[in-house]
Amino acid sequence: MAQAKMHHPVSWVIFAGMAALLLSQGVPVRSGDATFPKAMDNVTVRQGESATLRCSVDNRVTRVAWLNRSSILYAGNDKWCLDPRVVLLANTKTQYSIQIQDVDVYDEGPYTCSVQTDNHPKTSRVHLIVQVSPKITEISSDISINEGGNVSLTCIATGRPDPTITWRHISPKAVGFISEDEYLEITGITREQSGEYECSASNDVAAPVVQRVKVTVNYPPYISDAKSTGVPVGQKGILLCEASAVPSADFQWYKDDKRLAEGQKGLKVENKAFFSRLTFFNVSEQDYGNYTCVASNQLGNTNASMILYEETTTALTPWKGPGAVHDGNNGAWRRGSCAWLLALPLAQLARQF
Repeated sequence: MAQAKMHHPVSWVIFAGMAALLLSQGVPVRSGDATFPKAMDNVTVRQGESATLRCSVDNRVTRVAWLNRSSILYAGNDKWCLDPRVVLLANTKTQYSIQIQDVDVYDEGPYTCSVQTDNHPKTSRVHLIVQVSPKITEISSDISINEGGNVSLTCIATGRPDPTITWRHISPKAVGFISEDEYLEITGITREQSGEYECSASNDVAAPVVQRVKVTVNYPPYISDAKSTGVPVGQKGILLCEASAVPSADFQWYKDDKRLAEGQKGLKVENKAFFSRLTFFNVSEQDYGNYTCVASNQLGNTNASMILYEETTTALTPWKGPGAVHDGNNGAWRRGSCAWLLALPLAQLARQF
């Protein structure tokens, strides 16, 4: 890699000084002059890429230089800047080009190709535009709020050009964007609006970047299912109580006014996040009656009553042998009821002989 020159011929110093003077005085761009050697059009690159700046010249040009604002980068083959990312690509009779590697946002701005013809310096300018992929620099933390409260979410992003920011609710029922701004305001939030909210920042330089915020909506218990059940004596019976709540509900069971404790003989209470199950392993007459399920959390409580009642069933018992009939009403067995049916045809046969 060429090293920056610390000593330059007097003629180069004079030329470079005149070019810098013209640049500082705001000499008009002459790139539209067909008889004048010109630089390329504006150059657009992404951050981290390399930018190539080309200047077309001809045989009238005796000296050339590239400048950035008021700094000289290259004069001819001599490197004047100390930036190792700036390198000379071509210095021929038709082209004078340099390259800036690993471009960053501070490289953006005007660059000037200065040439000397007939002892008169002239300039042509190109503007370097640096694009930057979107990046979310600030976003709200996960939030927990009671139903009916107000929510404000923030998403800040940077990029070049400025990214477009959108918010959407990650929910099967949600359709499209709910905000096209850095800020998302929800007034009187409901339990249906709980879940994840996604912030997306995009500017067509790269793929959009997304981050999510979880919004938890707290609400008191609501019992959605509690049904009475009929069970025969001696059978297994189950009472089920389903409730939705955030935070999850705590369940308690009562028979009449007496609370049922876990581990009580013949009973099992099984509590999960959204339901409670009361199991009777061997239902007796004393188990029948009214039961109350109470679901509660720190926001409130609710209850539902249900009945465990006796269910009677009529069942047929398999035959025990020929002539056996089961009476479904009293369960008594009657035997020999078919014998007279066999005696009648036998007597008829005897008279024939």
